[in-house]
Amino acid sequence: MNAERTLVVWVPDWPVHALLRDDGADGLSPDAPLALTANHLVVACSAAARREGVRTGLREREAQTRCPELAVYPHDPETDERRFAPIATALEQLVPGIEVVRAGLCAMRARGPARYYGGEAPAGAAVLHLAAQLGLPDTRVGIADGRFTAEQVARSASTDPGVSAPADGLRIVDPGGSPAFLSPLPVSRAVDAGLAETLQGLGIRTLGALAALPEDAVRQRFGPHGLAAHRRASASGVGSGSEVRPRPPARELSVELSFDTPIDAADQLAFACSTLAERFIGGLTEDRLVCTALRVELTDDVGARHEREWAHPRHFTAADTIGRIRWQAASATKETERGGAGVTKVRITPVHTDRAASHEPGLWSTEPDERVHHHLSRAQSRLGHTGVGTIALAGGRLLADRQRFVPWSTTRVERGAARASASGPWPGALTGPAPSRVFPEAIPAALLDASGAPVRIDADDLLTAEPAHLRVAEAAFESPVTAWSPPWVVRERWWEGAPARFRLQVQLADGDAWLLVFRTGAWAAEGRYD
Repeated sequence: MNAERTLVVWVPDWPVHALLRDDGADGLSPDAPLALTANHLVVACSAAARREGVRTGLREREAQTRCPELAVYPHDPETDERRFAPIATALEQLVPGIEVVRAGLCAMRARGPARYYGGEAPAGAAVLHLAAQLGLPDTRVGIADGRFTAEQVARSASTDPGVSAPADGLRIVDPGGSPAFLSPLPVSRAVDAGLAETLQGLGIRTLGALAALPEDAVRQRFGPHGLAAHRRASASGVGSGSEVRPRPPARELSVELSFDTPIDAADQLAFACSTLAERFIGGLTEDRLVCTALRVELTDDVGARHEREWAHPRHFTAADTIGRIRWQAASATKETERGGAGVTKVRITPVHTDRAASHEPGLWSTEPDERVHHHLSRAQSRLGHTGVGTIALAGGRLLADRQRFVPWSTTRVERGAARASASGPWPGALTGPAPSRVFPEAIPAALLDASGAPVRIDADDLLTAEPAHLRVAEAAFESPVTAWSPPWVVRERWWEGAPARFRLQVQLADGDAWLLVFRTGAWAAEGRYD
């Protein structure tokens, strides 16, 4: 059974487009060599980078060797999906019933648009025209039998056999011509790397060779995955995974409010957004949803936008939403040099939602937890966003770097900031028990040998003498040093000329123990074991 006619819209290098459309991409040029990496491998690059020899799958250092001017940024899949959502919504308004395969690629049945626009070529041209209006002139459209074939057609050149190109960026394979088009393509297009290696070892290197095998033999030898690949290679419409599954119409849960007169005071803005917050929570309630994380966007009269994501340990209420708007408006005037007169638009977008049934009270009472949350939230509303909070464990080498203050009931997400993992790896970090007392700032100390001479670190990263006495600040301890660990080095940003630091644990005769750090020729006390 032949697959249904499918239209696929593909945006090449979509992660690069998403990066350029993101808020933190001010100053980036689309014509500059850019690359996005994950696990030190290039996952996407711009056309300028490809002209210099950069390819996906290259290691980051190899890519920078090929293109010294390459600008490297970490790949954020969440940004790809978030920035593609309005593109998919615009396509859905033009052609209902689309399936978002992944960010940058979506599919739809071609029969309806072809009947409406008078043919497949006019339908594809209409989609390309919309993409150009959305700022994506390099978008490709492929039309063929089945989603898999249409995707390969969209990626093909206009000179490939069996492919017609009625317009720039539009590729069409006539009905029934999909098997011939797929035949010379490598088998890796339809299977994963492991199965592709197995098939190539058996001499099956093209999709045509795979489609020529008996279906029963492929099922018995390679299982359901091999069978699905065989049907994709044959352009079959049954069990190949090429069927279009339109997503259900999504309800717009975001709300926004514009003001004719800019509002500068945080309390006035929060009061003006009371109805907006109630409408936001009411819309979620109608869909039987609760919001556990939301994004607040404040735009002033000169176009500057202050955006932040907020998380809640349970779920947001209207009062919680108003509080987040107030805190964000109060911090916006402190963190940004805004030249405008105030905020003219507020937009609230749910980032994470959950079923309301999952947040209903349990069989056993949780009243004490709710009472604690209620009182701490009221105290926070009086003291400010950072007035009440908890301490969380973060990543870092020094003890002071591992402490992070988290305001109560919120999680602040900074876009573009490094998100350190508490689990490491952190070369040079303390692996044993941590000191019970960690000083916010290291206290100057002196480590002396038996003759009273200072103990330092030599060129071999060893102590110059055996420690005998310890002095912290102005206090000299009477108990001598009886035990100490070998010093271990902490090297950070050595390529920028940052000096190495050394850490040392010492124990006194009375059982007191200290964690010391040696930097720029002097000792300092980082923590104390009580």
